[in-house]
Amino acid sequence: MKKQGKKLGELAATAICGNDISSSVLYVSALSIIYAGKYAWITLLIVAFILYLFRKIYSEVVCALPLNGGAYNALLNTTSKFMASFAATLTILSYMATSVISANEAMRYLHSLWNAEPVIPATITLLTLFALLAILGIRESSKVATGIFIFHLTSMALLIIFVIKYLLTSGFDVLYQNWELPVEGSVTTAIFLGFSASMLGISGFESSANYVEEQDKGVFVKTLKNMWIIVSIINPLMAFLAISIVNIPEIKELHSDVLLSQMGKISGGNWLHWVISVDAVIVLSGAVLTSFVGVTGLLERMTLDRILPPFFLKKNKRNSSYRIIILFLLISISVLLITKGKVEVLAGVYTISFLSVMGLFAIGNILLKVKRRKLPRRYKATWIAVLIALIGVTIALTGNILMKPSDPDMPSNFKIFLEYFIPGIIFIIIMLNRLTILRMLLYLLRNIFDPIREAFLKMHVSINRTIDRISSQEFVFFTRGDNIRNLNQVMLYILKNESTKKLKLVTIVDENDENAKKTVESLKKDIEFLDKEYPEISIEFVKLTGKFTPELVRELSKKWNIPINFMFIGSPGDHFPYRIEELGGVRLII
Repeated sequence: MKKQGKKLGELAATAICGNDISSSVLYVSALSIIYAGKYAWITLLIVAFILYLFRKIYSEVVCALPLNGGAYNALLNTTSKFMASFAATLTILSYMATSVISANEAMRYLHSLWNAEPVIPATITLLTLFALLAILGIRESSKVATGIFIFHLTSMALLIIFVIKYLLTSGFDVLYQNWELPVEGSVTTAIFLGFSASMLGISGFESSANYVEEQDKGVFVKTLKNMWIIVSIINPLMAFLAISIVNIPEIKELHSDVLLSQMGKISGGNWLHWVISVDAVIVLSGAVLTSFVGVTGLLERMTLDRILPPFFLKKNKRNSSYRIIILFLLISISVLLITKGKVEVLAGVYTISFLSVMGLFAIGNILLKVKRRKLPRRYKATWIAVLIALIGVTIALTGNILMKPSDPDMPSNFKIFLEYFIPGIIFIIIMLNRLTILRMLLYLLRNIFDPIREAFLKMHVSINRTIDRISSQEFVFFTRGDNIRNLNQVMLYILKNESTKKLKLVTIVDENDENAKKTVESLKKDIEFLDKEYPEISIEFVKLTGKFTPELVRELSKKWNIPINFMFIGSPGDHFPYRIEELGGVRLII
């Protein structure tokens, strides 16, 4: 059970994820212009429209299931552990790429101001610094994130004001020149490729869902709204202002990496150039913090669901999972060293992973509508909104897969993505099927190595103990008198998704209910049938008198020593008196 501390308010929660998504303006403006030319601001407006649809999608799913994990949590409660783990692997890859790219790009901006600064060692130092900050706890992290967020928005507002002032005094000659330039290929192709590239401008939008449990009530939906407003205003406006004061060929050839600082230099002079460059260093560093906070919430949730070893759940005095943070830091540093600082090779991993996670979240929303339609929720996305959003992400994903790298010697985005994704998903498959793998190992030991059985006796005993420890975990299903069909679905779900030999079927009856006795007798007969059909699982029937409440769930969890996330219920109806988060993590399986 998590310790309940002070929750994050609207500004702090928005700042953590907002630094990631708002920092996108530093690179997405130039990126959209490279592919879409003078139509870049239009592609960014389309992106803002797609993001508006995702606001509704995320609001419905996360407010119905307000637990950490994002797309992983949505799919876990609507499909299987494998599909949820598939989404989690993509999310982890996205965070890994974000942390390395953001840290390295921040140090490259710093290097442009201070040539003596070595990029690789400085990047490692920055990653380590923000890992230590994350270990200090999310409250302390949020204070730093808030400061970065406010400074970044102030810098962007300052740049916009000075560019508009420059245009009013110098005229719109550059804009007219750029508007007369022909686009490469057709207008449709330019907008398609520009839109695909511009979707990177909403990276970070998914992060808030990965630490929703740390946010105060009602804050999550506000973070989505705030991120959407920022992206919808700043990104298209900055692209339009860029083509108003800088020639497009110049942007492509000279200023693609530092477009905004060049805009500052043109409109305000060297001092504004320095302000924007310093802001880039700081806000990209803030995106590194977002990665650490987001991945911690996700991996905690996966560990609680026994996909990852319980070793990672160890917390320090500040209630932060320092082992997860240290592991993520080591992985990020190793990726940086393996790529020798050429982190552009991770762009494919970043783009495809991020867009895939967004698409899977839309699919999770569809499954929630179909499979959990009775689950109470305050917000609902319309079917047409979900389908349009899913189509938009699919188009952007297709565009990024088809895009050819600027360097002909570099492999394609998709090939690079597979090089990182395949090892990750193999590890998850191994963890999900570790019992089967252990049993196969036992079979090999018994039948192939019989002549040297004595040498492997200790290993044999150890593996059996591991199997027994995993299988001995007891699970609970609260039933209101479900029919045999629903109870059979429960047994099938447990066989497919959980490694256990024990199940408590618990019914809670009102002593004044005249039909209670009949319901209990019916359940006993159904359980006798299930005992014969599923001999591999020991079913214990428990009848309690009273009412089903969150307090009772916590009391039974403590009494039976069974974690709440190993307790299941069917989907509650509209008249269910409690919200799902009040039950402390009880899982919905039918």
